[in-house]
Amino acid sequence: MAALEALVCRDVGRQTQALIDASRGGLAAAAASLATATSVGFVTGFYVPRGETPAAETDGPVGTALLAAGLAACGVPVRIAVDEPCARVVHAAVEAASPPGAASKVAIDIVALKDSAGIGRVAETWKRAGLSHAVAIERCGRSPDGTPRNMRGADVSDWTAPLDDLFLAGSWTRIGVGDGGNEIGMGRLPRDVIARTVPNGAAIACVTSCDHLVVAGVSNWGAYGLLAALALVRPDWAPTLDGFLTAERDATVTRATVEKAGAIDGVTARREATVDGFGPEVHAELVDGLRRIAWGKTPD
Repeated sequence: MAALEALVCRDVGRQTQALIDASRGGLAAAAASLATATSVGFVTGFYVPRGETPAAETDGPVGTALLAAGLAACGVPVRIAVDEPCARVVHAAVEAASPPGAASKVAIDIVALKDSAGIGRVAETWKRAGLSHAVAIERCGRSPDGTPRNMRGADVSDWTAPLDDLFLAGSWTRIGVGDGGNEIGMGRLPRDVIARTVPNGAAIACVTSCDHLVVAGVSNWGAYGLLAALALVRPDWAPTLDGFLTAERDATVTRATVEKAGAIDGVTARREATVDGFGPEVHAELVDGLRRIAWGKTPD
């Protein structure tokens, strides 16, 4: 488990090492908890209102779709909540997530929200469904002044529904996955740690907390780390999860979000099948490393 965390939770240039150090052990704790899940709700989607083609970014929906589809294939009911500006990207990711021909192509409920009234209705639905866990992956959350802010410190509330309210609405266990300090779940960390280490940290630090926090180099990697960790703690799930964590599947789902739904890279703001400025070869190396540890497999 420590080897998985070392691969997934490493600073890739965002000055987040202090955040990673402060949340060490979070991957193992999150996986141990998620291994007991009976029903899981996900929140994701981060809109990038800049560049020539403003759109939802590739980081978040890809990892969410693969982790959600993997859990669903293991018999755990899952659902995803997203706001309207990011909904098409999430739908494209989920559609592409299952391996070709897999019996695991199961229906995943996706709901797009735009206001607090809709969030309240979904919260009641999640409660009636007996949700055991809520997982936020690369989802911008409230900063200290109450507004969601991107890494540049800009207010993105015009494109960001307050899904913090949904994440916090029930008694379920909460897992947060992020990579910059402004994502839902980062409120678990002391705010001054984010403020003094991350650029614009004092302004962007998310105040919404969680029970288990994974601070990854790239948020999709956090989802992949959870898939690999689940294969270790739930060996009965490992054969099913195997097909959802491959370099080919990662690349396929990423391309689908771009080609079918117009997603962009959150760092470059370009419409390309990259994530946080890293091409498929970087993500493939990470995925292959996780597979060697969790499944004892080497790339073909």
